[in-house]
Amino acid sequence: MLISVVGAASFLYPFFLPALAGVGVDRGRGGIETPLLFTALGFASLTLLLISVGGSADARGGSKVVALLGILVAIDATLRLVPTLLGASPIFFLIIIVGFVFGAKFGFLMGALTLAVSALITGGLGPWLPYQMLGAGWVGMTAGYLPQWGAPGSRRQIALLAVFGAAWGFGYGAILNLMEWPFAAPGLDNPTGLYWSPGMGLGETLQTYGRFYLTTSLVYDLFRAVANALLIVALGRPVLRLLTRYRSRFIWTPWQPLEPEVAERTSVHNAH
Repeated sequence: MLISVVGAASFLYPFFLPALAGVGVDRGRGGIETPLLFTALGFASLTLLLISVGGSADARGGSKVVALLGILVAIDATLRLVPTLLGASPIFFLIIIVGFVFGAKFGFLMGALTLAVSALITGGLGPWLPYQMLGAGWVGMTAGYLPQWGAPGSRRQIALLAVFGAAWGFGYGAILNLMEWPFAAPGLDNPTGLYWSPGMGLGETLQTYGRFYLTTSLVYDLFRAVANALLIVALGRPVLRLLTRYRSRFIWTPWQPLEPEVAERTSVHNAH
């Protein structure tokens, strides 16, 4: 939760710090706020991810969970090498399914670590990486909060996940745009109504970002949304059933004795 709060503040600072100086106005005059922001976010992301993984490994059966997470991350990271069309990417399919089956914490780690490992594979390292890790982590985390309707792989589950994946196709792009939006101004003397600048009010900031998103990202995010939904419809059922089967093997839960009253009722029922 802490890493999500830090990340949300780093994404949304143009909305609540309109007077921030040295950002998004003069590209040749960058202030110290920007590198400090990236550095703080990067260290917070990596530190808290390591703490989360370590905490999982300390629990009973946690080593198996961490091993499974590593395998799934490796598989999903290699999918980043698959050629894609515009904003479509196959990596979100597995992040969503894994988060849905194994829960919010596991889903967050799945998304964040997938982007970290895939960046190493593709050479996509840069100040944007912590933001991408957070965005993908939130995809997996929110999938863990979805209701478990029906049997694994049922039509209700597939329909729910397809709608969820399509929504995040747009949401991921809208969130990640906030990373670059303050730096996207071309330095023109005359404002175009698309770019952020210090001193904007909240209403003007929201309207300007809405125009920026519709102009620059909507088409790309549409391809991502359609790809997410199609992959879930096409492959979701067998993958859901497979991961659900392995969940019962990898996640160990201690045996809890029944209360005396419950045990007595159970024995009477079995006798009949």
